[in-house]
Amino acid sequence: MSDVTETTTAAAPLAEEPADSAADSPTLESSSPSHDAPAEAGAASTVPAPAAPSPAAAAAFAAMPAVPAPTGDDSAAQSNVTASAGAPAPSASSLDDEGDVAADYIEELLDICDLDGDIDIEVIDGRAYISVNASGDSNLRILSRPDTVAALQELTRLAVQTKTGEFSRLILDVGGSREQRQRELEKLVDDAVAQLDAGSDAAHLEPMSSYERKLVHDIVAARGLTSESEGEGRDRHTVVSRG
Repeated sequence: MSDVTETTTAAAPLAEEPADSAADSPTLESSSPSHDAPAEAGAASTVPAPAAPSPAAAAAFAAMPAVPAPTGDDSAAQSNVTASAGAPAPSASSLDDEGDVAADYIEELLDICDLDGDIDIEVIDGRAYISVNASGDSNLRILSRPDTVAALQELTRLAVQTKTGEFSRLILDVGGSREQRQRELEKLVDDAVAQLDAGSDAAHLEPMSSYERKLVHDIVAARGLTSESEGEGRDRHTVVSRG
């Protein structure tokens, strides 16, 4: 069982830019003037990626409601996601619809998995935010791992796109997973700084979405360092240096 709450926060819409992977959320993403300047070969090291999803999370995904395969115009829209970069910012009405479709999809998942959770819908800075939380001793934690939430977010975006025909940039949080991921990103930056202190000219972080790269750029900038994005598509990642 789940309850759905909607909240709209007025703010200026974000400008769209092409997504560079299925998990990307378009946004500005560098704390340095240049985004793509290559680091010197052999002078950088890589921060390792987090662990794989747990068996419990994998079992939960096996029971998820299926996303219909896109056909016709939907297929064309999905294969040209980056074309949305030049499209107008979504209206408040379309964002409300996006939130409703996403909430319905997630509510069906929770019912199938026999999980309890309250669903909150917010519109912030031209983007739909869906939060799923539960009070007390809840089994919702099996879906709250950051990597599990990232996969569920993509399935929810696809469900919204299939239903509305519009590319979705919604952000999903399950059981405070966004805060947990923020802490993980801060730890990755800590590791990168340690590599710089040990003599590396630059430290390469794991590939991640543009939304998470933006968070990393903010963390790095707050520590007085420089960061930029390198690579293409799913290999695009953040490089941290002293500038």
